Amino acid sequence: MARHTTIDVLVCGAGAAGLTVAIELARRGVSFRLIEKLETPFPGSRGKGIQPRTQEVFEDLGILDRVMAAGGLYPPQRVYREDGSHVDSDMAGRIEPTPAEPYHLPLMLPQFLTERILRERLGELGHRVAFGCELLDFEQDLDGVTACVAGPAGEETVSARYLVGADGGRSSIRKALGVDFPGKTLGVRAIVADVELAGLDRDAWHQFNQGDMARMLAICPLAGTSLFQIQAPVALEAPTDLSVEGLTALAAARTGRTDILVRSVSWASDYRMNARLADRYRVGRVFLAGDAAHAHPPTGGQGLNTSVQDAYNLGWKLAAALKGTGEHLLDSYEAERRPVAEAVLGLSTRLLDAQQQGGMRRGREVHQLDTGYPDSPLARELRARTGGIRAGDRAPDAPFQGAAGQPSRLFQLFRGPHWVLLAQEASLPEFKPRAGLHVHHVGPKGDVVDVAGHIQAAYGLARGECVLVRPDGYVGATFDAEQAAKLGAYLDSVGLQ
Repeated sequence: MARHTTIDVLVCGAGAAGLTVAIELARRGVSFRLIEKLETPFPGSRGKGIQPRTQEVFEDLGILDRVMAAGGLYPPQRVYREDGSHVDSDMAGRIEPTPAEPYHLPLMLPQFLTERILRERLGELGHRVAFGCELLDFEQDLDGVTACVAGPAGEETVSARYLVGADGGRSSIRKALGVDFPGKTLGVRAIVADVELAGLDRDAWHQFNQGDMARMLAICPLAGTSLFQIQAPVALEAPTDLSVEGLTALAAARTGRTDILVRSVSWASDYRMNARLADRYRVGRVFLAGDAAHAHPPTGGQGLNTSVQDAYNLGWKLAAALKGTGEHLLDSYEAERRPVAEAVLGLSTRLLDAQQQGGMRRGREVHQLDTGYPDSPLARELRARTGGIRAGDRAPDAPFQGAAGQPSRLFQLFRGPHWVLLAQEASLPEFKPRAGLHVHHVGPKGDVVDVAGHIQAAYGLARGECVLVRPDGYVGATFDAEQAAKLGAYLDSVGLQ
């Protein structure tokens, strides 16, 4: 007799998106299974850039220091001229951190190391990935999803309230739902390979023949490893040789050098670049996240970051819905995240066009710090504001001093699965405590003392004004303290009853 398991959420796909969803569910006490059809973890570095907004997400998840320790900053870009000379430059402008934006530069960490750290965090929360488990089929009704899963112990039936498809660009879940994946193939085919090699220093991202798609070659040292990543466009129908000998020959042909020698290949791929966006992110009780919902060219380092933030957005909403008071929150997932992916696809495609012309430069737009949800159904401006923070904005960081005299930061108050209410010199006598909501009073007599004015600079709150910060670090609502009844109604609507 086939085994039968009942859980709240079944997550399919243990890449960055699936792991982030799982961590979000785990730290909220939700029962789930995270399955991955591969027998072992993904071994490659397809995504290697961790953008500043994702660094903020990782701080909340409790892994940022590990990510920082495991990786490093991007090296300068070294562009070689035809005569063999070269010029070094930064891939992006050097932007200084600010109190509101403490993380200002992309980090480099190969995808396999990022996912390893996410798995370690998941293990600390008492869960692990079920490798070698494949979703064979599923059906759904008004109450949940029934799935057939095949694993090392045979087939089993899994009953779940919700299913998350984080199963990649060729998502079988998306196809089973009949969700279209429109877009275009960008006319670029490329190889990427993680290799051990000799002949190049590790102090630069080596770029040969920029702007020449027939001869372009990039070789980047992978932070946290002894590996280099080789990237090169190739002819659409040309055969490729991803062996040691083939990659060494490619390097020689495109650089004119015989000293660049590939010693071993740990992972390699040959792919065509696409820009595609799923028509829908939700069908009933099934959700798409990450590459299952959007496919990006690698320019700009946006794919993995957008995937992590999909999952970060979805996880807390699933948990709220499972409490029975936040089902409507799930409708906001597509409303918030699909426009973001659409904008990111446009950015990545523009950067690819610039790269083909030899002039790509990454600026603030790739950092994702300006991503927000001002048009979200969850965004509420409960008073007319002419400046300062607005509903739907990313909630800035700010250093402050606690009433006991110790330094702290808003991000430390935000860290965790709860909502945060910041009240600027405001009294809330009729406001009753609610599970999942932390209230902090800002002002000389509050528990948060804005000694250097950084909170005021970032939020622009007048006396008596309040801001409500969601679990994913975005502003849900702003209001006056005297509007306690309206605040209460909003909190009821997001499951904080």
